Amino acid sequence: MSTPCTLRIGPLSLRWRPRTALVCAALAGAVLALAVVLLGTGTLAFAPAEVVAALFGRGENPMADRVVWGLRLPRVVTAACVGAALGMAGAIFQSISRNPLGSPDMIGFTTGAATGAVVQMILFDADPLAVSLAAALSCMATAALVFLLALKGRVTGGYRLVMMGIGVGATLTGVNTMLLVASDLDRSAAAQLWLAGSLTARSWSHAATAALGLVLIVPIALLYARRLALLEMGDEAASQLGVAVERTRLVTVMTAVGLTALATAATGPIAFIALAGPQLARRLCRSPDVPLISGAAMGALLLLAADLVSQRFPSGLNLPIGLTTGLLGGLYLLWLLARSERI
Repeated sequence: MSTPCTLRIGPLSLRWRPRTALVCAALAGAVLALAVVLLGTGTLAFAPAEVVAALFGRGENPMADRVVWGLRLPRVVTAACVGAALGMAGAIFQSISRNPLGSPDMIGFTTGAATGAVVQMILFDADPLAVSLAAALSCMATAALVFLLALKGRVTGGYRLVMMGIGVGATLTGVNTMLLVASDLDRSAAAQLWLAGSLTARSWSHAATAALGLVLIVPIALLYARRLALLEMGDEAASQLGVAVERTRLVTVMTAVGLTALATAATGPIAFIALAGPQLARRLCRSPDVPLISGAAMGALLLLAADLVSQRFPSGLNLPIGLTTGLLGGLYLLWLLARSERI
């Protein structure tokens, strides 16, 4: 565990840990390197030098310029932003629940987003914009329902919040299955494709929306980072240290919900990233702090890596990104459980 350092600028002070800063810098570098590889991957393959030249407007291949800027860069930017959003959301949920398995997937918020999208696609045959908006609003509505159900004596409690989320998620999974079974074949197939999660045909509108959402939401999460770390000590201890427990929990949950809604609306449900990203980041940083920045960087790296795997799958299949992350996530969870001495 590295010793924290303090940077003071006038009346402001910033506490940081050298190891965490080094890990974040390394993850950012890995994200950039992987992005260059992805921009050169596809039916038309380009060398990293061609990709970099195209990005800086110095390329001699007009085809590379069009493909990199018009087709592949929006997909890569969307993937990085969605991965970062899920990684940070997972860090917040795991901190609040004080449970390493706490994530939007487990608590049911992603399932709630899927319900809104499925209803739009099955019952109203809506366009992609309406589907994305319905997914975001449904995710927020599900979170509000879980929070209200978990409320007991004006206290939610991390464990009770998780259990209520699992129950609501299981109910909504049944609703989604019922809608898919009752629908005609074409609409059901389209909904199943969305539920698999995909980065295909991502445009600059998707990338801009995801990036803008991060810019607006991430500062709120960082503002509450210290209080969130104190909350991990328990409600009573945090309250004695001056933390408004329920207000902090409500604000941070809504922040994580906003990040989850943003990610799900952009790509559909993506499993594993919110679960594994913060855990891997915490292992690398070896810090007691909530891994918000490092978890976001790890989430972006994992989703880009999964996208690369899905495009270069050995069988030649171009798998939806959600299926790839689900496969890798299952293997990671089995490895995690196998290594645990308490199970």
